[in-house]
Amino acid sequence: MATTKTTSSNKKSTAAKSTAAKSSTSKTGTAAKSAATKTSASKTTSSRGVIKAKSTAAEGLKELFIDSLKDIYWAEKALTKALPKMAKNATNENLIAGIESHLTETEEQISRLEQAFEMAGEKAVAKKCEAMDGLIKEGQDIMESTEVGPVRDAGIIAASQKIEHYEIATYGTIIAFAKTLGMNDVADLLHITLEEEKAADLTLTEAAYNTINFDAAEADDSEME
Repeated sequence: MATTKTTSSNKKSTAAKSTAAKSSTSKTGTAAKSAATKTSASKTTSSRGVIKAKSTAAEGLKELFIDSLKDIYWAEKALTKALPKMAKNATNENLIAGIESHLTETEEQISRLEQAFEMAGEKAVAKKCEAMDGLIKEGQDIMESTEVGPVRDAGIIAASQKIEHYEIATYGTIIAFAKTLGMNDVADLLHITLEEEKAADLTLTEAAYNTINFDAAEADDSEME
């Protein structure tokens, strides 16, 4: 009887080991398949050109909103250095006055952004705006590529309007984010800035069509004579 019990026990032990081995193999196989699936998905994502997010990437609209505020905050501060250079290189009195007036507005807009940060419960921090940095550099290049006078004035207007259009688009988007997040007070505050940017763009358009562009065109005629 002892031999029978021992044999039976051995069989049970062997069966248990076999079951454990199968379970382990099954888990290993499942893990391998899962890893293979993730690798395949990663390759598919990469092949589709999907950009991998940074570790600091925004995961919600509030984060994207704050990130956008930081972006335009940097942009406005950069403009307080760029606008005086444009004014010094302009020759048309109306254009100079317009740039200097907008410089004052820009300083006020910076204060508004700081208020917006405070209202959103965030610290005012600037994050480099690559778009504005590029537009300012392009404006510098335009001034270097034109002679002082109406031609450079026309170039300054062109560069300035590109900047205004970027700001109009940016503030419009930020205001939409604020409204969606229920921050209507922030939206109302930044709407003041949006209207100022639209007015500045209109002023530049009028300056261009009233005199500056035509004066620049006369420079072409004098060169042909």
